[in-house]
Amino acid sequence: MNRTERLNREAMNLWRALTADPPPRGLRGATLLDAALHLKNAGEYDRIYSPHLRPTQITRPR
Repeated sequence: MNRTERLNREAMNLWRALTADPPPRGLRGATLLDAALHLKNAGEYDRIYSPHLRPTQITRPR
């Protein structure tokens, strides 16, 4: 799996974790991540608090 596929998968997982609504059509990857982060607080999203991630591996919106 390449970087683009991983980004698309992570974006879809975040969207599903934050809402039961389907993602907007045509949004993938970074664009879908941006839309998901504007839905509500992503602090409860499982991956952000994963014990397998180091703080330096997490990039937060500015």
